[in-house]
Amino acid sequence: MMDAVSVTPAAAELIRSLRGQHGPLMFHQSGGCCDGSAPMCYPAGEFRTGSSDVLLAALTVDGVPEPVEFWMSTAQWELWKHTRLTVDVVPGRGSGFSLEAPEGVRFLIRSHLAASGSGP
Repeated sequence: MMDAVSVTPAAAELIRSLRGQHGPLMFHQSGGCCDGSAPMCYPAGEFRTGSSDVLLAALTVDGVPEPVEFWMSTAQWELWKHTRLTVDVVPGRGSGFSLEAPEGVRFLIRSHLAASGSGP
């Protein structure tokens, strides 16, 4: 089965940098307003997940000693469950809540249709 979430080399580099500054990390994507289509990066455990969230991946990033969990709201996953998601990074300031905001870059999701039967 294909993984639901992957990272680009540029995103992996930023994750390594943020891990060095903030410790273990996690992502959450809510699908809400504002930067809802962008994954938010937090120190692991800082964003409380619950029954309305689904763990899509525990990302392995070279140079990061622990997996980086990627969570999404269940409602959004229902809409996106037929896609494969790639975390990327681009220039520009995203949400002030995500750890990369002061770096002058922002994480974003690139997606494409997944083969039948893919997902968490």
